[in-house]
Amino acid sequence: MASMDDTDRLIVEALRANGRLSMRALAERLHISRANAYSRVARLEREGVIIGYAALIDPVRYGYALSAYVYLDIAQRSWKSVRGQLLRMPEVDHVALVSGAHDILLRVRARDAVSLRDVVLTRLQEIPEVRATQTVLIFDEAEPAGAQSGTRARG
Repeated sequence: MASMDDTDRLIVEALRANGRLSMRALAERLHISRANAYSRVARLEREGVIIGYAALIDPVRYGYALSAYVYLDIAQRSWKSVRGQLLRMPEVDHVALVSGAHDILLRVRARDAVSLRDVVLTRLQEIPEVRATQTVLIFDEAEPAGAQSGTRARG
């Protein structure tokens, strides 16, 4: 785990809220020199705290009007294989190995109900290691300021 102080945390918060923030604006906001801002951001990137920058999109305006959580039950010891297949599906926005009644939780973004049905009933259920699925529609979403969202935030 990287050693971080309060200034490092403020840098991370500022860049999570606006990844396009210039070093000059970042330095001014935090009352540090530009050289300090550059070196701290470079260290945070080098140490893997900051793993990338991405454009966050509005899924509905992007054409993915329907969202759902899909729970998967999979065969034992198939996580890595299934994970790789899921990451290649453009509709799969988030993949998590979870504890509890199910093995995997997905957030799926689809254009419409027909597309969602195709993802779940055809593409997911055709993966040999997938034993069962359960789909829960998302009616509305709210994320905290600076939270990762959109389609495909992966490291």
